[in-house]
Amino acid sequence: MSQKWPFLANLKGKVLFDEPLGRHTWLGVGGPADMMFFPEDEEDLRLFLETKPKDMPYFVLGGGSNILVRDGGIRGCVIKLSSPYFTQILFKKNELTCFSGMPNSYLKKILPEYHIGGLEFLASIPGTVGGLVKTNAGCFSKELKDVLLKARIMDASGSIKEVLPEELHLSYRSSSFAKDWIVIALTLKSTNSPKDEILNTLETQALYRKLHQPVGEKTAGSLFKNPAGYHAWELIKQSGADGLRVGGAKLSDKHCNFMVNTGTASSEDLETLGNQIAQTVKEKTGVLLDWEVEKVGQNK
Repeated sequence: MSQKWPFLANLKGKVLFDEPLGRHTWLGVGGPADMMFFPEDEEDLRLFLETKPKDMPYFVLGGGSNILVRDGGIRGCVIKLSSPYFTQILFKKNELTCFSGMPNSYLKKILPEYHIGGLEFLASIPGTVGGLVKTNAGCFSKELKDVLLKARIMDASGSIKEVLPEELHLSYRSSSFAKDWIVIALTLKSTNSPKDEILNTLETQALYRKLHQPVGEKTAGSLFKNPAGYHAWELIKQSGADGLRVGGAKLSDKHCNFMVNTGTASSEDLETLGNQIAQTVKEKTGVLLDWEVEKVGQNK
């Protein structure tokens, strides 16, 4: 394969071909990536972008927690920033810089250990740090925009730039984050807080999720965004769509805005179910639901 693409010989990171993406997503579904690249560091990523064929598209896959990869997979290259370089954390007074491949859940250990407060809500969001920006991720009445100081990104040419929050126009589950940007790291503002206070917040949030959301199941988080003035789950229940099922795809018994792969679902099952739910809600309530789960790739 390196004979077909000689540029691969200069890369340090691991390269896989025809890699099934169901291995890398929380829903456990998804066809293959033509190529999957795991850069060793920032320079390795830059070299890839500079030397790859111009017509080779690329897609950055984070923790795979809020994404539905279709059964036909993704053409071109899927980039995954999971090396030790991309999971670094840098400490500074009232600031924490987290590299994009760091799992958000790792904050559960870091925050109390170093008395870092104000970021507890991020620790309970599935996925990795790099995935927080595009959708201005949030929960427990806080969003990334409340704590973001700056983002270090790499553009399609391999150039590095620092972007301030106001340049990203962060709003409810959206931003103006450029499609070809790759997050290298986020710098977040924090406070010095007592360890017991941080642990209590983390434990309270974890208990809430355990009681109200499908923890431990194959899910991708909230299926739909909350329309202005409504809760998506209430509209789903009100319309009777909470009982819909397609193949191995269903809605969670704990929270009907969470779609679950019971173990046998295909990507097509899951996407069909989501579309049927949105159609039912529109017919019964007049409200159009917008997917929060990102759908990518091609149908089989």
